[in-house]
Amino acid sequence: MSISAKTLDTNEYFYGHKACAGCGGSLAVRAALKVLGERTVAVLPAGCMSAVGFNFPQLCFANNAIISMFAGTASMLTGVEAGLRRRGITDFHAVGFAGDGGTADIGIQALSGAIDRGDDILYICYDNEAYMNTGIQKSGLTPYGARTTTTPAGEHIHGNLRPKKNMFEIVAAHGIPYAATATVGYLPDFLAKVEKASKIKGPKYIHVIAPCPTGWGIPVSDTVEAAKEIADCGLWYLAEYENGSFRLNRDPKEFTSAEDYLRRQSRFRHLTDEDIRVIIESRDKKWEYIRKNWKQ
Repeated sequence: MSISAKTLDTNEYFYGHKACAGCGGSLAVRAALKVLGERTVAVLPAGCMSAVGFNFPQLCFANNAIISMFAGTASMLTGVEAGLRRRGITDFHAVGFAGDGGTADIGIQALSGAIDRGDDILYICYDNEAYMNTGIQKSGLTPYGARTTTTPAGEHIHGNLRPKKNMFEIVAAHGIPYAATATVGYLPDFLAKVEKASKIKGPKYIHVIAPCPTGWGIPVSDTVEAAKEIADCGLWYLAEYENGSFRLNRDPKEFTSAEDYLRRQSRFRHLTDEDIRVIIESRDKKWEYIRKNWKQ
């Protein structure tokens, strides 16, 4: 049965946490666990979700959950999956929830190895586009132009000078059975992809945009709207990789204003018109490639 508001599990598996108001990461974790259910073991590295979910004497997970080393989300998932299978337990999901830094930077080696081994795991990257838990430092998934504490905006340098690392296509290049992009702004799409991944054997990867109001500089009430707008203006896309091919899930025939999206966030307010032109040109070039080469 397909996941919908009527069929979604009414039980809560991630609650009472200490996340900031409007936290997109906590929404992604909560929603994914409601799809996967109680027979799920969650692995979380150092990061926002482990910081807010494991506060002695409170554990904010109703299912089994454990903190891994910062670099070891995927390798610990390997051990969880192998250990339970060795004990004859088969009705479970092993899922990892790691941030953008713990995925694209510190954890990429372990993730690559788990995919190469063919481990039956689900890896979910909740991407808030910086190391938010430790003070908003640049990660490999911080977008071009964003101001962070390690890429400040000044007279000569306008924030981050590097493009956002393309983790979805990097993972797909491994020949993984299933990979997808999502955003908490389009939650039904994310839930459907988690459900689909849960039924596929082998390694699976979902990359979900999960805004951080603190790091993005937006009101706490705007999390879902910002996560929706990033897809609507074309700076993020909803897609899947399966059976060796890419498929675009949503193709906005006309983008909303990328400039408005950027200007509404304090991390981008220093950008010049030229900076924004560069961002839009990069977006258009990417979409030209996607529309030409990916299925729809």
